[in-house]
Amino acid sequence: MTDLADIVETFDLLGDWDQRYAYLIELGERLPAMPATLKTEENHVKPCMSTVHVSAYRDPAHPERIRYHGDCDTPIIKGVLALLIDLCAGRSVEAVQAIDMDEIFERLQLGEHLSPNRHVGIYAIVDLMKSQAERLGAAATV
Repeated sequence: MTDLADIVETFDLLGDWDQRYAYLIELGERLPAMPATLKTEENHVKPCMSTVHVSAYRDPAHPERIRYHGDCDTPIIKGVLALLIDLCAGRSVEAVQAIDMDEIFERLQLGEHLSPNRHVGIYAIVDLMKSQAERLGAAATV
């Protein structure tokens, strides 16, 4: 489970945005492959300009925790997706719900370095991740 403070520290160490973009691309390249069977319409982030899929599942070893599969066709957004998956991985439904995208944008200075269209897409990714976690939580109480 990665903490936002750890990511902020890494971003600060990298310094300029060329290095930060390279780091995001590297994160995206390290994202485990998403099973093709999960690339469904239900898992597609529609408001995103890139083709993004994300799918929540319960951690087999700790069913109270959520994990995600994800994929994207553009390197920078795939890196942001990997970062978001890292932030949410191993957290409870409630903790995923509490993720504050405004805080992430502010602390990582993403607002200053990604286009407004990308903002919409990234917020849509987080919204889908939260709704999927909520569905998993609701299914557990039924």
